[in-house]
Formats: sequence, structure tokens, C-alpha cells
Amino acid sequence: MISIEQDISKAVEVLKRGGVILYPTDTVWGIGCDATCSDAVKRIYDIKRRADSKAMIVLLSRVDDLWRYVDSVPEVATQLIEATVRPLTIVYDRGINMAPELLAGDGSVGVRITHEKISATLCRLIRRPLVSTSANISGQPTPALYREISPEIISAVDYVMSSRRDDISRSLPSQVIKLSNSGVVKILRK
Repeated sequence: MISIEQDISKAVEVLKRGGVILYPTDTVWGIGCDATCSDAVKRIYDIKRRADSKAMIVLLSRVDDLWRYVDSVPEVATQLIEATVRPLTIVYDRGINMAPELLAGDGSVGVRITHEKISATLCRLIRRPLVSTSANISGQPTPALYREISPEIISAVDYVMSSRRDDISRSLPSQVIKLSNSGVVKILRK
């Protein structure tokens, strides 16, 4: 058994060289990569057998990083992030400085500030946003626990984190809202 520090270090090595990892997040187990690396993002779409027209979300560890990856951050966004007690994904009008494959057809991008130790540390250490998409083939049930992840997904990634594999607590998926620069707020998932 390796320590959490060693596990994170190995995951960071893989992410920095453009690899894909399987890791625990603040919601469910996720497939992730450096969100600025187009080749790695394309691999995740292939692994999930997911249409590339269906955007994936990214994680950041700090609210201050939003301005590096979102063209315009409405003022209310930081208030919502600070007020929420559950993970909150906000879809912003226009993402910037990340792989174009992550953006929806209209240029929007979903971003969540993670406070979970492992995913936040990964973001900080690679100094970039981290793709976070559920660890399943598109259309299949989302695995909440490591033991529910299919062997096909596990064998397709470059590194599978050891940390939290035995965790049996089930987390809820994030709430998702669309927050437009015009001030319109639309709840996409409660």
C-alpha cells in the first residue's frame, strides 16, 4: 500500500506527461486529465465512447483561478460558490485557455471548485484545471464507488489512484447551474 502523498505524486507525473487517470473526486470516481491537453481530452472521449459534442466539466482548486479559464465570471458566481454546501458545477458562457474539446458547441464550459483533498491537490500540483467526468462508458450507470467501475475503464487509463478505493460512502452528484453573463441563472440539475 502506498501513501496518499506517493499516490498523488504518481498521478501528477502521469497528468504532466499528458496521461489519463482514474481518481476519487468530491462527487464520484472520475476519469481525468490536464484540461489544457487536447490529446488527453480526446482519449477520455474515446475511453467513455462519448460523442465529443457532449462537453465535460473541469475542476479547479481555487476560485481565483476562474479568471484564467473563464472569459467573464459574473459577480454572483463567487457568492454562489461560497454559499453552497454541496459540490456546485457552474456552466459559464465562454471557456478560455483549455482544450477546445471541453467546450460545448456554444463555447460554454462547466467548472467546479473542488474542496476535496485529492482532486484539489492534483489541480494545485499540475497548475492547471483537471477534467472530471464519471468513470463509466457513456450511457451506463455512474459508479459511485470504486468497486462499481468496469474493468474496461480501469484498464483504459494510464494510472489508477489507490487512495479511497475502499471508501463506501456515497456522494451526491454536483448541482449544476448555467450562469450567463446577462444575469440569467438556469438550474440544470438539483
